Amino acid sequence: MRERAQKVVVITNVKDTENSYFHLGLAFRLQHNSRPTTTLTLSVSVGLCFAAAHHGVLELFFLFVVWALQLVSAQTITDPAEVAALNKLIDYWNLRSKLNLTIDPCTENAPWASEDANPRIVCDYTASPCHVTHLKIYALDIFGEIPSELFVLRKLMDLNLGQNVLNGPIPAEIGELSEMQYLSLGINNLTGQVPAELGNLTKLTSLSFSSNNFFGPLPKELGNLTSLQQLYIDSSGVSGPIPEEFANLKSLQNLWASDNIFTGKLPEFFGTLTELIDLRLQGTLLEGPIPSSFAALTKLTDLRIGDLNGEDSTLDFLENLNILSTLSLRNCRLSGQIPEGLANFASLKLLDLSFNKLTGRIPNFISRFCFFRVYIMIICLRYLGNNNLSGELPEKIISSKLIALDVSYNPLSGNLGHNSGKVGLSVNVVGTSINANSLQDRKPFGLLQCLNGNTKCSNKFHSSSFSIKSGGTELTSSFGIEFNDESETLKAASFYTSSDYRWAVSNTGNFISNPNGPQYIAKTDSQIIGTLDSELYKTARISPSSLRYYGLGLKNGKYSVDLHFAEIVMEDLQSWKGLGQRLFDVYIQGERVLQDFNIQKEAGGSKRALIKTFETNVTNTIMEIHFFWAGKGTCCIPLQGTYGPLVSAIHVSQVSTGVGDSNSDKQRVGRLVGIAVGCAAGVVIISSIFYLWWAKESSGHKKVFTDSPKHNLVS
Repeated sequence: MRERAQKVVVITNVKDTENSYFHLGLAFRLQHNSRPTTTLTLSVSVGLCFAAAHHGVLELFFLFVVWALQLVSAQTITDPAEVAALNKLIDYWNLRSKLNLTIDPCTENAPWASEDANPRIVCDYTASPCHVTHLKIYALDIFGEIPSELFVLRKLMDLNLGQNVLNGPIPAEIGELSEMQYLSLGINNLTGQVPAELGNLTKLTSLSFSSNNFFGPLPKELGNLTSLQQLYIDSSGVSGPIPEEFANLKSLQNLWASDNIFTGKLPEFFGTLTELIDLRLQGTLLEGPIPSSFAALTKLTDLRIGDLNGEDSTLDFLENLNILSTLSLRNCRLSGQIPEGLANFASLKLLDLSFNKLTGRIPNFISRFCFFRVYIMIICLRYLGNNNLSGELPEKIISSKLIALDVSYNPLSGNLGHNSGKVGLSVNVVGTSINANSLQDRKPFGLLQCLNGNTKCSNKFHSSSFSIKSGGTELTSSFGIEFNDESETLKAASFYTSSDYRWAVSNTGNFISNPNGPQYIAKTDSQIIGTLDSELYKTARISPSSLRYYGLGLKNGKYSVDLHFAEIVMEDLQSWKGLGQRLFDVYIQGERVLQDFNIQKEAGGSKRALIKTFETNVTNTIMEIHFFWAGKGTCCIPLQGTYGPLVSAIHVSQVSTGVGDSNSDKQRVGRLVGIAVGCAAGVVIISSIFYLWWAKESSGHKKVFTDSPKHNLVS
């Protein structure tokens, strides 16, 4: 229509060159036919009058045709069905205050068409009628199911409904939007199975449905998306094997798939996806080994695999992946030695090989990496014999650019070197024989050297309890328990002990991409529900990987362990910011007592106090309480780097000193005296014991007896 009108103008220009200024102006207005009709009509009407006065009927006729065409082109330019659908969507999602379509939706330069508009509507202005191609309703907390009106917008190329509270399933009609190139449904409350019809969107280059509540397997039809470059499905709830059809995704560059219930072997075909730049597979049920085919992924800059079961893996596949900047293979059952080829990884900034079974020496080249953060706590607990790193620590391992060094729980020896006390460096050598004289306080490291193997701990202290206010200052509870200050600034590889050497704390890990920087303490000003000690829960210690507390110099015997929790970071909100899930494991004396523990779920909401009570034995004067992130839970709600263990306080007290101790003798004498005095006293005692037991159990506390041998995270 526009082309015909412009041709008419050209003809009249040939007919009359004296009024070329007028005709050029008319042509300009025709090319900008989104201007209001009144302006266009006025300009043409003036032209008609001018022509009638100075020229003949023929020119008047031509100008009349132009005017008629211009009137038609200035009418509503968006498909009426799409306009109606947009208005229904706006009302359904209660967006009228943010997006009120008082003029045609596809009006050029409309306020909702700008790059930073939200909501945003963009059209294809070349079509007649125009069609909506871009729709963004991002992080506005819209709720409800995805309505059918959305699928009237058949020409959509970019749909962003991320970070809202949408529920219900993804309708199968999604497969009718065949022009779609970018689809984001991440961070919502969507349920059901991922529809196979997504496989019809063969023009997709980016697809996200992460952080939702889907169930069931990934549809094999997603393998049809051969143009796909970005796939974000982490924490989506999907399960089962990764479909073999994913081998067709040869254009894939980013794949985030952590925190899903994937089963089976880590796919060999991943090694054929040679365009991959960023691959993340942590916190699944996938089994190793890491296939040798991964050696072909030479474009990788970020590789994060973790928490593998099954067979052991080696690091041989890394040889040619030398442009990596982030390499995390935490808890992957790695065995063998650290390969010399890592010396060529000049861009490597973060290396995490923790919780594995690597052997041999730490290579000298480790110190060459710029801004290198080394997490080589290879053996997760202790008593693994030779299945760990050994020998002397490299003499120059602490370079000027090193930020954190953790070589704990390895039978290592040697010295830290003269740079170990430099500002900004954090070091953890717990459970080694490394000479830590250069550190400010060497004594606690000596106390814990016995964790290196089967050596008997010979601490001179004699304590039967300890209480710690994790992440906070000293506090006395309403029950008279004095919780010690534990507000020390911990870093990425830290160890700290109390002034009286009754307890210690160890932290490893780094919150990658946290906008607030490295923070290991959480705080709130809100009141905590369900407790008389709200202040006890207003601060908490958090960790991105591994957080351990040690009781030192304890008398051997049986102990009660009270762990205090309250979720103070993830809130109960009717918002996408309330959709996060924190999951972690807890080990006491090497026994896992909590798996996939969700504070918010167990307590019945955020900012609610929760106490979990356990019993354990101390046989070597030391107690270890280990909070461990196994790669599960959301990573980025409400902020990047929101995950990992959180604990508010710890209280440990001795219950008994074992069989045949003085307490047992006293109890035996008491029973004999009770019998002699009369049955009435016995009834009272039994009734009291029953009442206390009932009160304890009704509080929701859980007892786990840990008399069995300690287990390692990797075995």
